[in-house]
This record gives sequence, C-alpha cells and structure tokens, in this order.
Amino acid sequence: MNLLFLTCLFPLLGWLVLAFSRGRFSENTSAVIGVGSVGLSALVAAWIIWQFNVNPPEGGVFTQVLWQWMSVDGFAPSFTLYLDGLSLTMLGVVTGVGFLIHLFASWYMRGEEGYSRFFAYTNLFIASMLFLVLGDNLLFLYFGWEGVGLCSYLLIGFYFKHVPNGNAALKAFIVTRIGDVFMAIGLFILFMHLGTLNIQELLVLAPQKYVAGDTWLWVATLMLLGGAVGKSAQLPLQTWLADAMAGPTPVSALIHAATMVTAGVYLIARTHGLFLLTPEILELVGIVGAATLVLAGFAALVQTDIKRILAYSTMSQIGYMFLALGVGAWSAAIFHLMTHAFFKALLFLASGSVINACHHEQNIFKMGGLWKKLPLAYASFIVGGAALAALPLVTAGFYSKDEILWEAFASGHQALLYAGLAGAFLTSIYTFRLIFIAFHGEAKTEAHAGHGLAHGLPLVTLLVLSTFVGALITPPLAGVLPESVGHAGGEAKHSLEIASGAIAIAGILLAALLFLGKRNLVGAIASSAPGRFLSAWWFAAWGFDWLYDRLFVKPYLLICRLLGRDPIDRSIGVIPRLARGGHHAMSRTETGNLRWYAASIVGGTVLLLATLMIF
Repeated sequence: MNLLFLTCLFPLLGWLVLAFSRGRFSENTSAVIGVGSVGLSALVAAWIIWQFNVNPPEGGVFTQVLWQWMSVDGFAPSFTLYLDGLSLTMLGVVTGVGFLIHLFASWYMRGEEGYSRFFAYTNLFIASMLFLVLGDNLLFLYFGWEGVGLCSYLLIGFYFKHVPNGNAALKAFIVTRIGDVFMAIGLFILFMHLGTLNIQELLVLAPQKYVAGDTWLWVATLMLLGGAVGKSAQLPLQTWLADAMAGPTPVSALIHAATMVTAGVYLIARTHGLFLLTPEILELVGIVGAATLVLAGFAALVQTDIKRILAYSTMSQIGYMFLALGVGAWSAAIFHLMTHAFFKALLFLASGSVINACHHEQNIFKMGGLWKKLPLAYASFIVGGAALAALPLVTAGFYSKDEILWEAFASGHQALLYAGLAGAFLTSIYTFRLIFIAFHGEAKTEAHAGHGLAHGLPLVTLLVLSTFVGALITPPLAGVLPESVGHAGGEAKHSLEIASGAIAIAGILLAALLFLGKRNLVGAIASSAPGRFLSAWWFAAWGFDWLYDRLFVKPYLLICRLLGRDPIDRSIGVIPRLARGGHHAMSRTETGNLRWYAASIVGGTVLLLATLMIF
C-alpha cells in the first residue's frame, strides 16, 4: 500500500507531459500517454485494493504523508493520503471506470482538434478527483474539489469555438462556485471552533465541542450541504448539469459516472459524524434528494436530446443517493454510487457510439431502427437501461436502489419512500422511451457501427458490471460508516422488493404502450392543451433557468448599468480628462519657432518675477 501515491502521480505526469507538448504529439502518442497514465493508476489501485482485502492495515486505515503543505500559526495541514473502506471504494470507481472512459475516448475523439489537450484535461481531472477522495483533511479535499471544478470548465467548453459551449462551461463554473463558497464558509466555521480541518479529528472533536443542534454546527453542516448540492447538481443548484452536455460525450461519462457529481455524496458520507449531530440538516439532505429525483424524472420524460435525457437521469440517481444519506443509509448510498458509475458510464459511452454512428445526431426522434445496425450499442442500452430502471434480480441497479428504498421504509420516512417509488416509475418510463424511440421503429438516418478494441472493450466490461455481477462487489464500509437502522430484512423487505420490481416493470410496459408503434396515444396527449403546457414546462426543467435569470442575472446586469453611469465614477474621471487636456494644450506649444520659444521664456520670467514681487 506504500504505492498509493502512484495512483495520483501517474495522471499528474500524464497531464504535465501532454500540457507542455503544445499539441506536437501524434494522436497515437497522446492516446498512449493519456490512456496509459490512467491505466497505470488503475493497475496500482487494483493492487492496493487486493492488498487491503488480503492484508488489511491496522485499524482498517492506511495513511501516507507526502509533504507538509503549510504551517501558519499552529495550522499545519499536510498533503496526506488517507485510505479506508470508503476512500478505497472511491479509488476503485475513479481509476477503474475512469480508465475505461479514457480508453473509449481514444477511439471517440480521433480526428478532433485538440486531441492531446483533451487527454491533458482528463488526466488532471482524474488526479484532482483522487486528491478529493484520498485527502485526510478538508483543505486537501477542497484542493481536489476546486481542481475538478476547473477541469469541468475546461472540458465542458472543449469545443470553445462555439459560443453556446463556452456559455455552458461558464454556467457550470459559476453555479458550482456558488456551492464552493458555501463550503468554504463551512470550513472556516469548523476551523474557528475546532482548530483543525483533519477529518478524523473533526469527527472526534465535534461531539465534545458541540451539543446536538448547536447553532454554529448547524450553520457549518448547512454550508457543507450547499457545497454538496452545487457539485452534485441537486436542488437548487442543479441547472448546470444538463447544459454540461455541450462537452464531448466521454466528458459527460467522466463527469456523471466516475468523477465530480459523486463528490457531494462522498463529502456528506465522509463527514457523516457532523451531520449526525444536526438531524435537521440531515433530514434536509433527504428532502433535497427526493425533490430532485422526482423533478429530474419529469424533466427527462420530454427531452429529445439523448445526452440530456441521461443527464437528467444522473440528477435523479444522485437524488437517490442524497435520499439515502438523509435517512442514514450511508452504505446504501455508496453502494448505489458504485453501481450507478457502472451503468451510467455504460449508457453515456453507448450514447457516444450512437452519436458517432449517426454522424453526430443527438435527437432521438431523428434516429430510429438502430437495433440491427448497432447491436453492441443496443445491447449496452438494454442492459444499462435495465440497470437504471432497476429491473429485478438481473441488474446491479436493482440491488442498490432497493436497499435505499428499504432503508427509507425502515427509518420511518414514508414520504421519502413514496418519492423514491415515484422516481423509480418515472425512470423506467423515460429510459425505455429513449430506447424504443432511438432503436426501434422506422430508420431515419444512416448509421455505421463502431469497431476496434478501444470501442468495444469498455462497453462489454461495463455491460457485465451493470448486471447482477456488479452488485456482487461489496464496498468494504463496515466500521467506516454507521450501521443503518434498516439493516435487518424480513417479510416486509421482500414485499417492498416485489413492489419496487413491479413498479419498474409497469413503467417499462407503459413506455412500450406509449412509444412503440405509431405513438398515437402519446401524440394525442402531447397535443392537448395540458400536454403542451406540461411538455414545455418540463422541457425547460421546471423553469429554473428562467427564474434565476430574473432573480439574479437581470438584477445584476441592471446594477452594472446603473453603476456604469455612477456620478462618483464620472467625477473621478475628470482627473484623467484634465491630464489629457493639459497634455494636448502643452503639445501645441511645440511649434519649432525660435522666436516663440524666446518669447515664452521671457514671458515666463516676467510672470515669475511678478509673482515674487507680489508675495
């Protein structure tokens, strides 16, 4: 386990080499460096995971001090890597799924301008995410937190020559920065009261310093939640995620599956001891997750862009994880984080295969009949979609989502349980709506299937992990996170499993009824007055962008215009205007006429003598 630092070092070296190559490397060389660096990181991570399970460290924790960061008046954080069951799980997800996405990207991005620049960004993205999940203190975690924010801006705006892409990147950067400011305030409060940002020390000191419900701790955890909802695209800071689809498809897979949006879930799970002391904030976490998963589900029902549908599904699935955290189902949240990484990476990479095959067409209504032409992509969507819809017994998503629903029921949060069941029903409908429209029916475009190891291997690997095989991987969280209240099962759990499975199947059948064939029924519903209104409202994601534009953007621009005509600014502007006027006036005296210069000298002398005589 002493090799832990290499998991971060390899992607960093890949970033450095590619960043300073200035695009001089060939595509093959860039792919070898970009994919190879993450591949080496994944190999080291696999070795560490094996060692951790075969010969676990004392106390189930391994720390590796890299170097002292700073020492200011008793505050001396270091770059220290902290490995326990939780960070080990995240290490496997980030490097393993990240490597498969990089391998696929080496095929997908061929011929694109900025090929080496793309891998430089993604290597830095992986390194930043590893800092985030392996940091032993909140300042080191925050360093990685800001790193993934920077990389998301660079990757979302990768096609920067198109103005909408740059706007989408800027939107993601600004919205997530709002959450980051909240998080920074939370860190300031914790350090002010506890004198440390070491996570394990915080979890020990907080119960000693604070009583349950303490106001300062309440504010600190609320600020941490603000950071989490920004990074994980939960209400009310969720508006950036759908627009982030402007980036290349492998970027979408990287953001949604292996990095970034899971960071908020990890943050709350890592600092669970603080949230347990503020039960109101913990309950708010569950409410935010439940509201997000339902609202995102309705928004996904009417989208036409294949990637935006998957984006809203990510928002909804992260909502399930927040719901799990809110009811104290810590292990279930991380388990769903892992299985979601498998099937969401599969779906995004498969969508990239479809988009590439259809000549970069992303509107599902302009596809159709692709199941024969793209058999691997179709199989990937069937398996990944079934896992997303939590089809019973055969998919990884069923086991993790069912665990969340059971914990919500066992903890007595009935409203959150019903929200989870409603979200499951919506998920089945919009997922198979996408599949039935894009892959069945009349063919509307020519499609050419992708080939090659870099294309097929990631899809096949993730396809297998999205089945029940992926659910057999159990995160080693015992002793790291508290036991859930609903750990035991019984007849009630089996009944809930049957009910949730029936709901998933019912959603698929309803999607088949509505979207297979001529779709006359759904067309009639959509053309009605209520249908048009709801379709427009949901298509605009419940109008949050419109609302924020009027609440924040337009008032800000108005203030800028008012301050642009500020009289104080205008009065201060007199000084440079006088200086320029004096310069122009004096410049006109440079005539080159000797008589004028002599007269000026005499006149100046007379004026000086007269002044001396008077004063």
